[in-house]
Amino acid sequence: MKTPHIYLVAGEASGDVIGTRLIKALRKKVPNCIISGIGGHLMAEQGLQSLFPLQELSIMGIMEVLPHIPRILKRLNETEQDILLKKPDIIVTIDAKGFSFRLAKRLKKYGFPLVHYTAPSVWAWRPKRAQQIARFLDHLLVLFPFEPPYFEKVGLPTTFVGHPLTEEKFDTFKSDVLRKKFSLKKEEKLICLLPGSRTREVSSLLPVFIKSLQQLNQKIKNFRLIIPTFPHFETYIRQEMEKTNLKFSLITDEQGKYQAMIASDAAIAASGTVALELGLTQTPFLIAYKVNSLTAFILKRLIRIPYACMVNILLNKPLVGEFLQKNCRPDLISNHLYEILQKENNQALRQELSTMRTLLTNKNKQPSKLAAETILKILKKYQES
Repeated sequence: MKTPHIYLVAGEASGDVIGTRLIKALRKKVPNCIISGIGGHLMAEQGLQSLFPLQELSIMGIMEVLPHIPRILKRLNETEQDILLKKPDIIVTIDAKGFSFRLAKRLKKYGFPLVHYTAPSVWAWRPKRAQQIARFLDHLLVLFPFEPPYFEKVGLPTTFVGHPLTEEKFDTFKSDVLRKKFSLKKEEKLICLLPGSRTREVSSLLPVFIKSLQQLNQKIKNFRLIIPTFPHFETYIRQEMEKTNLKFSLITDEQGKYQAMIASDAAIAASGTVALELGLTQTPFLIAYKVNSLTAFILKRLIRIPYACMVNILLNKPLVGEFLQKNCRPDLISNHLYEILQKENNQALRQELSTMRTLLTNKNKQPSKLAAETILKILKKYQES
């Protein structure tokens, strides 16, 4: 097989993490493989020169995306032209399904093998979407064990690879060592604050989280905040936090984020992949989220599952508190956070979360390794046909 040229498209912060691990796994198999495409700062550390900043595709919500359509269409055209110019051997899109699937539909006519990594949530809403994407994708790599049947029954070859987050060696981080690193006193509580990975999320959720913690401060005096975030949000978050009397520290690196989670007594997080990270680090947490009211109205009539948090979905019970839309209120969040900080509740939650790794693991191989092998097999088959 000639030196493969693999074009990756990641359009979310979570996709940047998955893409980074995939690049490493591909290069272990084929050290001289060519990687190009779109990614974030983590993929850039692996040598990817992104066509444009990943953040431009990190938009969530039905109504929220409307003002950005002209820019997204421009980026879609640019990506299509870049692929036609570079003529890669295979295209792998990761997350950002709105952008990824529009791109795949455009590229289908050119004969490129098209693989998507992470499945749309057809089990939660829009079940007919499985049949639609089977028309333009050649293969789907999925993170959760219950997903393949939804796509295989409509003729889309699907591989359960497991979640790449399970590759993290969380057990090498010791909470007591980390607490010393963060200069915490023995009786001091540490709360991890995770207000999102998108600009709109951070700007809408951070004020709610701050008010929640100020209310908590009336019940528990001795706590500190640790805020893992991305470098481009650091200045804004610091400015907002400095307006308060809350003690806080900011972290902008991936390993630091996991260390912060493990050292923390509890966390408040925006809904998303971060819930799985908190579950795997066994950090008691709650999620809070709100979208445009019209988006919420539409989604409420489409969604067929009782939970928003992936931990609750996997465990099939409301273990993690969900404070969504009208319930995304400082008083409710503050009260629930106080409850999960209580020793007995805290220990019980950690015990329940200890099952998460098993639920997200493919017993055969590491997820990124299996994903890389599957992609290279598809490429080989395509080249031989």
